[in-house]
Amino acid sequence: MILTDTHTHLYSEAFDEDRDEVIRNAIKNGVERFFIPAIDSTYTESMFALQAAYPEHMFLMTGLHPTHVKEDFREELNHVEKLLSQRKFYAIGEIGIDLYWDKTFLKEQQEAFQYQIQLAKKHGLPIVIHCREAFDEVFEVLEREKGEGLFGIFHCFTGTLEQAEKAISYNLKLGIGGVVTFKNGKIDTFLQQVPIGHIVLETDAPYLAPVPYRGKRNESGYLVNIANKLADIHNMDIEDLARITTQNSKEIFGI
Repeated sequence: MILTDTHTHLYSEAFDEDRDEVIRNAIKNGVERFFIPAIDSTYTESMFALQAAYPEHMFLMTGLHPTHVKEDFREELNHVEKLLSQRKFYAIGEIGIDLYWDKTFLKEQQEAFQYQIQLAKKHGLPIVIHCREAFDEVFEVLEREKGEGLFGIFHCFTGTLEQAEKAISYNLKLGIGGVVTFKNGKIDTFLQQVPIGHIVLETDAPYLAPVPYRGKRNESGYLVNIANKLADIHNMDIEDLARITTQNSKEIFGI
């Protein structure tokens, strides 16, 4: 069984004490493919080091996270564009709009999001979307950019069935993580109506640990708990779920 974690921040400071152990445990649990989203330029070297240490397992993205869109966001976008000219990346992400923490830079977030979608199209890459309390704003940008060349993953999907169907209509897979195991997560009530071909698995480690680890540091190895819950929801064998969701990730990332 090969599981794919389509979204994990293994370069995070949260893993500085035991990163190798965490990765070994994940691989032992069948998680062999790790897609690594970017945040901003301060993490670039850490991401490169992670890939160098595990070249067969780590696949990097580049991009500017919406919560890190500040006054200098154009410099950060220049950094992203420069990286794309220097080496291979598998997606532009994570990008999007976040209105949970701060609405000060909404206009800049919107501009950065749309610019990075256009950058992804230019390079033939998928996008990985971060959306928090901003479904309308995210869909507004996607509506402007919909069509040929737009594809990717709606990371950490926590919306309604209607919003899920809308995301899928933009040629996006739904990234399903630990929230599906939460009693108040709600997405478990309708995911059975979403064909498994539209779903990929993720942890968002070190955030959003699934039950029974909720409230603790998340790890890529806990993807098994998410896979088991989703297999129950879809009434299917976990081996089949692992195979299909990994194939879905290959369709997105090309590997």
